[in-house]
Amino acid sequence: MRALDLVHNVVKNYVKEGSLCIDATMGRGYDTSFLSALVGDSGKVIAMDIQQSALDSTRELLNARKQNNVELILDSHENMTKYAEENSVDCIMFNLGYLPNGDHTIYTHADSTIKAINAGLNLLRSGGLMCVSIYYGGDSGYEEKDALMPFLKEIDDTKYQVIMSSFYNWKNDPPIPVFILKN
Repeated sequence: MRALDLVHNVVKNYVKEGSLCIDATMGRGYDTSFLSALVGDSGKVIAMDIQQSALDSTRELLNARKQNNVELILDSHENMTKYAEENSVDCIMFNLGYLPNGDHTIYTHADSTIKAINAGLNLLRSGGLMCVSIYYGGDSGYEEKDALMPFLKEIDDTKYQVIMSSFYNWKNDPPIPVFILKN
């Protein structure tokens, strides 16, 4: 099982027809398309990225799959409150790191990611889910991972449950899927 499979299997339990979702790091659009299929024609996905190439490849994928319920936004995930109302979002997904097959000098950073997670927590409706997949191997991400771990541990446990998954026997730097549930 890949980390992505685990995350998608969990998300399927929280996202239904008519849901509002945010793909906070759209990348090449695969999570965006996945969410689009789950929310159906009566739902909506807001997908964000700071790179035009991510937006372009996502648009191409969505067009090929005839998915029209997505708003693509060229902006940082830390600004997601500009695009959704408080307590209105069913699911928010993050894949941290750099754009697959993209420029490895452009990647997510702890400061903007922590701001984005905080913003997203307020956007989630009761019973909503946030998935943060921490990819930290290679030439980026260790600083972000090291800043996120203590931050995630301090999220208010009276309002949220933070579940951290581990691929304990994987070699090198396995991704860390984190699930945050709003009570």
